Amino acid sequence: MKIAMLLEEELRQDLFSQAAMERLGRLGEVVCNETGKKDEETIGELLKGADIAISSWGTPQLTKELLSNAPDLKLVAHAAGSVKGVVSDELYDRGIRVISSARVLSRGVSEMAMGLAIAAAKNIFAYNASIHAGNWPSDKSEVSELFDINVGVVGCGFAGSHFIELLQDYGVNVLAYDPGVSEERIRALGAKKAELEEVFRQSDILSLHAPSIDATKHMVNEETLGWMKENAILINTARGSLIDEEALYRCMKGGKLKYACLDVTDPEPPAADHPLYELPNCIFTPHVAGLANNGKRKIGVHVCQEIERFEKGEPLETQVTKEMLATIA
Repeated sequence: MKIAMLLEEELRQDLFSQAAMERLGRLGEVVCNETGKKDEETIGELLKGADIAISSWGTPQLTKELLSNAPDLKLVAHAAGSVKGVVSDELYDRGIRVISSARVLSRGVSEMAMGLAIAAAKNIFAYNASIHAGNWPSDKSEVSELFDINVGVVGCGFAGSHFIELLQDYGVNVLAYDPGVSEERIRALGAKKAELEEVFRQSDILSLHAPSIDATKHMVNEETLGWMKENAILINTARGSLIDEEALYRCMKGGKLKYACLDVTDPEPPAADHPLYELPNCIFTPHVAGLANNGKRKIGVHVCQEIERFEKGEPLETQVTKEMLATIA
């Protein structure tokens, strides 16, 4: 069996430890992209005779022309998040299966959302600024616990589902909105399925985990922000396009929301004169919720596990079908 590593060498080393490479080597002949190039000629050459291809960020779309080099290709293991830039109709028409590491990446996202929820509820950001300014806070009235409050989750994909799972260790009421997920599935996760307006109106903390698609663009806008509680916390570790940032600025400038915690913006980075920079309770992080540095090697482990399942004829845990593309990031 031939395994073609389409990603360039530097990225491969970021994602696949020596142990992971040895693990792949026990499954078949591993051919690596040692040129550092991602052009179609290089990718086509790597694909020749391949049974499995490993793609990642920057891999070109696997078109009919490229796939003609690999008539025996059976699986594309995408060592990254969204597969949309890599897959093609031709790939699916040929029955080639696709897996993605989005679930692995999403765990870091949901864990950061959890950290931001705790930090914002505890009012850590304001206390830190006050202490650095030489003022030791004596008023602790702005501290709240993740207990007996409503936490809203918009989007119950990999990240949203894991965020709900993390919340089960706290005494909170979880309201979830996702039109593509059944009430039974949401209940099994430990949440109550609710309509979008109810989630916005009832949540003390609202965490966004929806994909960036036409239906979700600016879902946080003048109207939906108007539904939110005065002292609510908004967290976005999903995609910047979900929020109308001008509307968010007007809302927060008017005194609404305790915090908005934004790991993502639209565009990234924000303009130097972005008005949200004026607001000390708008907390920015530079799109770090997904796996970074040493955490990226979880992706390599995941790819090895899925290829092993594939070889054994076992169900793939992170398969992405053609039908799923319309509703995922």
